[in-house]
Amino acid sequence: MKDFPSKDAILEWIRTNPEKSAKRDIARAFGLKGAERVLLKDTLRELTEEGRLEKRRRAHTAAGHLAPVTVLVALDPDAEGDIFARPHNWEGEAAPPSILYMPKKGDPALGPGDRFLARLTPIQEPEHLRYEARLMRKLDTGARRMLGIFRDTENGAGRLLPVDKRSDREWLIPPGATEGAQDGELIEAEPIAGPRLGLPRGRVVARLGDPGAPRQVSLIALHQYGIPDAFSPKVLAEAEAATDFARQGRTDLTSLPLLTIDPADARDHDDAVAATPDEAADNPGGHIVWVAIADVAAYVRPGTALDREAEKRGNSTYFPDRVAPMLPERLSADLCSLKEGVERPCLAVRLRLNAEGQLIGHRFERGVMLSRASLTYEQVQAAADGHPDATTEALMAEALTPLWAAYRAAAKARTARQPLDLDLPERRIVLNERGEVADIPIRERLDAHRLIEEFMILANVAAAETLAAHRRALLYRVHEEPNPDRLDALRETVEAVGLSLAKGQVLRTSHLNRLLEAARESTSEEMVNLSVLRAQTQAYYSAENYGHFGLNLRAYAHFTSPIRRYADLIVHRALIAALGLGPDGQRPEEAARLNEIAKAISASERRSMEAERDTVDRYVAAYMAEREGAEFLGRVSGVARFGLFVKLDESGADGLIPIGTLGREYYRHDPERQTLTGERSGRVIAMGMRARVRLVEAVPITGGLIFELLEATGTAPREGTRAREKNRRKPQRATLAHAKAKRRARKG
Repeated sequence: MKDFPSKDAILEWIRTNPEKSAKRDIARAFGLKGAERVLLKDTLRELTEEGRLEKRRRAHTAAGHLAPVTVLVALDPDAEGDIFARPHNWEGEAAPPSILYMPKKGDPALGPGDRFLARLTPIQEPEHLRYEARLMRKLDTGARRMLGIFRDTENGAGRLLPVDKRSDREWLIPPGATEGAQDGELIEAEPIAGPRLGLPRGRVVARLGDPGAPRQVSLIALHQYGIPDAFSPKVLAEAEAATDFARQGRTDLTSLPLLTIDPADARDHDDAVAATPDEAADNPGGHIVWVAIADVAAYVRPGTALDREAEKRGNSTYFPDRVAPMLPERLSADLCSLKEGVERPCLAVRLRLNAEGQLIGHRFERGVMLSRASLTYEQVQAAADGHPDATTEALMAEALTPLWAAYRAAAKARTARQPLDLDLPERRIVLNERGEVADIPIRERLDAHRLIEEFMILANVAAAETLAAHRRALLYRVHEEPNPDRLDALRETVEAVGLSLAKGQVLRTSHLNRLLEAARESTSEEMVNLSVLRAQTQAYYSAENYGHFGLNLRAYAHFTSPIRRYADLIVHRALIAALGLGPDGQRPEEAARLNEIAKAISASERRSMEAERDTVDRYVAAYMAEREGAEFLGRVSGVARFGLFVKLDESGADGLIPIGTLGREYYRHDPERQTLTGERSGRVIAMGMRARVRLVEAVPITGGLIFELLEATGTAPREGTRAREKNRRKPQRATLAHAKAKRRARKG
């Protein structure tokens, strides 16, 4: 026994030979036989009890070390874009070692939570051991984390009640996986393995505090949708290191009467406008419009940590109480914000309109601008209506009057172009100083809004046309026309209220606008607007141009909001490169990745839209919670087999009337006519009907509202064409089946 290896010798062997760490391999390495093998077993057990060794299945690893082939779970990319991973099953008491994923060309993309089998290479650094991981095989896509309320149960376990109203399945949090969560606390959990039967199991990964506290509503959305709201030290350091811009080579635009016009609560100012009459003899009655946009490309250079973070976020996400910005505040609210009276770098386009408002020419400049004033939409509208305040009075002659004149011309061209003219009210959440909902007014739609929108659209068109003419790669904003199935459903819906949408022709926005006009001022107006909206496809970003159906434009790109949209920054860089406006334009490697970028930022945009919508729903439910039992007037806004959706007149809030509360009879759902019909009573409830309801329950944590239907009034829709054709075919099919049966009977 005198040659039996010491504990240190055994540990050193395991560290240097991790692939041969089973007891049999260790015994063979040291030439141990018989009773020595029993002693080896005891020594390995002692090393494990001392915390110097870990046993995984039949193999051993030194504490803090990993086997050479290990199942890993991918983590979120860091600010540099690198993907780190953690062991799928880590049983050590200390934090697991750092593992950097080293992808090879052709490896599949890994997302947060994805499990993969990897070969590890240990890298011993002075203070710690780290690993580099090479993909062997992707095992499965990561399950989405769940956000919910923690509820105590027995024996140190708990349950997670989901906050997503689309999910009604609870999770079991077993003992040892609660991370000390308290009853009623908001938590985030990830799935873990468990029995095939029963509730799914999870492990608490974050404790987020009191769900009813101010500002928690938007925090729920941030965690639920995985929207980052904090920047890494490296990104912040790059932003703080940004200095004043270089003026050399820029056009001096400071003499233009440029104005920023934004909502009163605007958090950034990235566009300014000015207009003057066109004095050229070849354009009588024409206008020159300048649209100056913050030159974000001057500060966010390709390949930097700032750029990688902006691409990862895709866009800013706006909530009633906070913003999750695409860029750090040093840039978004300071250096890139077009503040009143402060010189700022800009990328500007000079638009030339004729007397009918048609765009007859455009030219881009990289310049220096100075905003004469930061105005609100309400200020600009009041000035146009003859009620200027002291600020707008001084700007009328030089700035505002020419701006409105140019807009009136542009409005003519817009009317002739016939973009889709939907009229849907938008809710606005007003919070008090405590972060509670004070009011939910409908956002007023002013001509001042339309003025800015129209000039931004013209600037975006100019950007797309310029880049296409220079054969430069860019990201288009694409909105494809509705698919045939959605159009058939729309026809069926509007036929039910006595309107029609022509069939057998190429659909144009003018056809839909005529439909919307026919419904105007009728009881079906809101329903028709909603139905037309639901028939539309979702707009997205693409490196290929498929046109913009809604705006009725052949080519369209986003250029006007680079502070809050990464797509606009891509377009800015493309313009800088195409027009030779500086060394910080689009690089070949960025142009080669446009398809990949387009998919990523389109997904980010959808994520933000869902998060913003869910947050508004939660705020509305919190506002309504104190009014349970009250009666409201509204309109049936949707019909499903499980019930009715109602939109309230007062606040625009949406809620559900479960079908089980409509009476003691079976209701037949007709998805084409958007109706529920009582089998016994013949009662018909249809989309668009006026409704009087009582609020039964408001659940702020999910944003859910449950109503009871007290009364539904309005004309029941008539049977649409498709339904009539279907009903006419039914007897024919029945007759054919009967004839076949008779023939079979005769043959028998």
